[in-house]
Amino acid sequence: MIAENIKHLRERITVKCAEFKRNPQEIRLIAVSKFFGVDAINEANSLGITDFGENKAQELRDKQEILGDKVAWHFIGTLQRNKVKYAVKAASFIHSVDSLMLADEINIQAQKFDKVQKILLEVNTSLEDSKSGLLDSVEVIDLAKQCLTLSNIDLVGLMTMAPFTDDESIIRKSFSDLRKLKDEINKNGFDLSELSMGMTNDYEIAIEEGATMLRIGSAIFGQRNNIKDWRQS
Repeated sequence: MIAENIKHLRERITVKCAEFKRNPQEIRLIAVSKFFGVDAINEANSLGITDFGENKAQELRDKQEILGDKVAWHFIGTLQRNKVKYAVKAASFIHSVDSLMLADEINIQAQKFDKVQKILLEVNTSLEDSKSGLLDSVEVIDLAKQCLTLSNIDLVGLMTMAPFTDDESIIRKSFSDLRKLKDEINKNGFDLSELSMGMTNDYEIAIEEGATMLRIGSAIFGQRNNIKDWRQS
């Protein structure tokens, strides 16, 4: 099933990129492996998937200890400050930075690991109360400037989640707003390259709007069916 899913997904990405004159090689496909065990990750990796995303810091830590650095790990969930050390040790990218306090803690932990941690700022482009993230360009530019003062952080881009809706115009606005925000920030002297946006239900719109990182779970691994412990999956 995973092989068939990946084949179909890559075909759709290739078609969409051709339609909008984009190079598929500039899009990083991140397989969201939350709750799925190492066997599923190994299978996806054997089929050419090299990037995997986790929402829980301790689950990321445990999987990285088993699988090591044969894959690139992405932390994509809400990150509590007391769990930052796990994410920094394991992750190539942390996608969900939304405060200076969190950025400071990431910087402190990265120094301990003698590492420059790549991060993305999370932006709540839909302005939904249920979502984390910075709310406007003033907040984003201010935090971006503050990140420049942190020697063990490398700010590489922005991340967002679109609303879960069938209204494509709402989804598209969420993604286009993030792209426009990246352009605005880069006009302020930055060189951000990454846009982490698009999941199973909306990744094709995200490609159209300039995504460079897609976070895809069920379209690769199937439904989670309320798995509680990945060790039993």
